[in-house]
Amino acid sequence: MSLIVARAQDNAIGKDNDLLWKIKDDLKLFKSTTAGHVVIHGRKSFESIGRPLPNRSNIIITRNKDYKAKGAFVTNSLEEAIELGHQLEQNGEIFILGGAEIYRQSLDLVDRMYLSEVKSEFPEADAYFPEPNLIGWEQTQCVPYEANEVNEFAFDFCIWEK
Repeated sequence: MSLIVARAQDNAIGKDNDLLWKIKDDLKLFKSTTAGHVVIHGRKSFESIGRPLPNRSNIIITRNKDYKAKGAFVTNSLEEAIELGHQLEQNGEIFILGGAEIYRQSLDLVDRMYLSEVKSEFPEADAYFPEPNLIGWEQTQCVPYEANEVNEFAFDFCIWEK
């Protein structure tokens, strides 16, 4: 199981249920990495997107037992979401998409992390990625991207594996 996240140097990932930046190349990497796979996200993250992500099996985690999401599966715990994810994704990768609480719960369960490390800090943020303990992890890839007309900030796209 994997997680994918764009985080700033101060671990910021969002404010008011939205991203803090517009980085087109990171969005392309996100789409190409997760396309065709199961994605698990919390209700607030799902609602901030506004729809199920196309070409993926979307699993939403919420405490609300009556919650419905057209075009997505709804579960009431991370464990339930992972179990369903394994049923839907027999041989492929399952991705944790966040938000902050779902990342915190899943950090010790994943064996691969796709980290877009945004080269800035955001003191106004209200959601943060938990600081991972990288002992036992190996960075297997890291590609730098410069700030330009499509990338508001420079970032590194790195893959870490256990």
